[in-house]
Amino acid sequence: MRSLLILCLALCYIPQVASAEQALAVVVANNFPEKSISGRDLQLIYKRKLMFWKSGARIHPVNLAADEAARKQFSLAVLKSLPEEQASYWNDMYYHGIFPPHVMASPEAVLRFVADTKGAIGYVQACAIDARVDVILWIDAGANISASKPKLNCP
Repeated sequence: MRSLLILCLALCYIPQVASAEQALAVVVANNFPEKSISGRDLQLIYKRKLMFWKSGARIHPVNLAADEAARKQFSLAVLKSLPEEQASYWNDMYYHGIFPPHVMASPEAVLRFVADTKGAIGYVQACAIDARVDVILWIDAGANISASKPKLNCP
């Protein structure tokens, strides 16, 4: 009986782990002229070392909250560290007058901000994208950054 209970708990846990590692879509507004960047440029944008698009528009990167699974996945893939490990970096940058990316409360807030703010860039789980935004990079569950759309398993 005990082993059956453990098996049931394990099976219930597996889908939660898998859903935390869905592909992410890096997005800009659908009317924004710049539609491609490299993974290295994305890292520079989120470290606030690349501040302007090629067109001259200011870049406005947005993050999800530090405790969000998608934020952790993005941070590990792009910045090679967890959000909580980045505090000293941002403390140092603050003394140079550079502030971290804006933080949005939900994927919907990210989509709205990106769609309505010229030069904004953000990320959401790939299944959350809609017509307001265009995807310029993909981050698969294995932390690979690519311009090629990964296989999605959206409900």
